[in-house]
Amino acid sequence: MGPGLLIKALLQGSFSLMVFGWTQIVMDVQPLWVMIVGHGHVHGFSHTIPGSSLIAIFAALTGKYLSEFGLKIIGIAKPSQPIVIAWWVAFLSAFIGSYSHVGLDAIMHGDVQPAFPLTLANPLLAIISVSTLHKLCLYSGMLGAVLFYVVHWHTRKKHY
Repeated sequence: MGPGLLIKALLQGSFSLMVFGWTQIVMDVQPLWVMIVGHGHVHGFSHTIPGSSLIAIFAALTGKYLSEFGLKIIGIAKPSQPIVIAWWVAFLSAFIGSYSHVGLDAIMHGDVQPAFPLTLANPLLAIISVSTLHKLCLYSGMLGAVLFYVVHWHTRKKHY
């Protein structure tokens, strides 16, 4: 979620962190199922460009409504001022979520084959260490949180 926080800080209302997060969950349903049943390819079709594209479409179609409902439940969206996530924002957020998920997992998992069925190769594997990858995700999230609140504070200050 760290990179998602940074993207949210940069794109603000043109990106839905909720849809992005939902996409992360949907991306890992297939690996979770393989781990539960004990057989199959852990990072299989869901962690390929074609598979993650299908997941992004599903996540956008379902995540838009789930996110709008979730924003109401946590009190960010008020009945008098509902937050409506534009379809293009839902799709952009879901595709960024699914493709970044494949890319990050390809760096750290040897069984990811992002360009399947064209090739079984994983050119991203170990381009940086897993430790460095984790730090980049953590630091991007920290930077994103700070930037988001600075922009949010600055924007609110202008309106008063």
